[in-house]
Amino acid sequence: MVVLLATVVGVATTFSLGRWQLSRAAEKQALFAAVQQREQLPALDGATLARPLDEAAAAELLHRSVTLRGEWLADHTIFLDNRPMLRATGFYVFTPLRLAGTQAVVLVQRGWAPRHIAERTALPPVQTPAGEVQISGRMAAHPPRLYALGEEQGGPIRQNLDLDAFRAETGLPLANLMVLQTGAPSEGLRRDWPEPTTGVDKHNGYAFQWFGLCALIALLFLWFQVVRPFYRSRRS
Repeated sequence: MVVLLATVVGVATTFSLGRWQLSRAAEKQALFAAVQQREQLPALDGATLARPLDEAAAAELLHRSVTLRGEWLADHTIFLDNRPMLRATGFYVFTPLRLAGTQAVVLVQRGWAPRHIAERTALPPVQTPAGEVQISGRMAAHPPRLYALGEEQGGPIRQNLDLDAFRAETGLPLANLMVLQTGAPSEGLRRDWPEPTTGVDKHNGYAFQWFGLCALIALLFLWFQVVRPFYRSRRS
């Protein structure tokens, strides 16, 4: 009876986990389809970011393409360390952009620059044009956080970036979303950003493992509790 109960629990648990992984795969696929649909919508302009956006409104704009005109606030440029691109180590470079004709400011992830091999604290030679510029990109959320020892220090080189903390530090009226600049390399920056992925294959792989374990538990029970006792009884 104990073996039967353990088998039922094991089969039910592993089967449920497999179903859950399939549901996660379906969710990721639906999210990826929504991202692709948003990317095909007409490009936003600065007027959209100049007005206040709550979290719900900001979430609706994620992954939308955008074209902005404004002026770089070069003094507030920061470099996120330990950010690879094409297997090379370097920095993600961020500079606030004051939108033309407004006081609104949006933080732009302008591109990637390589790190100096010998001097970790050396800033890469990134050019920041003065005057009005026009950039193209897509709306993005905060960059992923990396593990950091202790509290984050100020200065141009940092490990992570918290938009709320950076807003308080600079006093700039930063929009709730950032812009990931796209296009050809320029100003000492590369923009070979990875394409969004669904992660469906990972969830399907986990589901296969759970269903396989479920089948194994059931087969072991049948073999040791049904098939072998049956043949032993026949021999005796």
